[in-house]
Amino acid sequence: MNKAFTKEDDGSTPERLPDLPISNHPNHVTPQGLAALKARHASLETEVSRLREARDFLDDLHPLAVAERDLRYVEARLNTAILVPPPEGPCDQVLFGATVAVADEDGRETSYTIVGEDESDPERHLIAGFSPLARALIEAHVGDIVEWPKPSGLVELEVLRVTYRD
Repeated sequence: MNKAFTKEDDGSTPERLPDLPISNHPNHVTPQGLAALKARHASLETEVSRLREARDFLDDLHPLAVAERDLRYVEARLNTAILVPPPEGPCDQVLFGATVAVADEDGRETSYTIVGEDESDPERHLIAGFSPLARALIEAHVGDIVEWPKPSGLVELEVLRVTYRD
């Protein structure tokens, strides 16, 4: 094989992987989201240290490069985090951090929690604050009907309950 197409690796340093893309959206976080980012940061720091100490025994330094890349991402997200605490006292308006119970046109009830981008998990009904559903719900009050634009058309949702996590 031609040397131009091979890569000699002396094992001294892992290849630096490109950084993960950072969203252009403001990095709003709930208190739970901030705690999760901090926990992930601590876990990644531990993993990077462990892999650096074991590097002489590793056949593949790719896991170290991945852990370092992930650590850089989490550090960037922590550095830009904007903590949005829940409102003080009762609040029937949908704001960032709210868990919103809604009913669709067929009367089916579903609850969604509006969270930061890193905390979002649509399968668990944790939706990012800039998502179309969150944008439809933000500033609504209990009893309001909102229109959620979906690819299949507009869906009307009635806001039934609004709660906030501590």
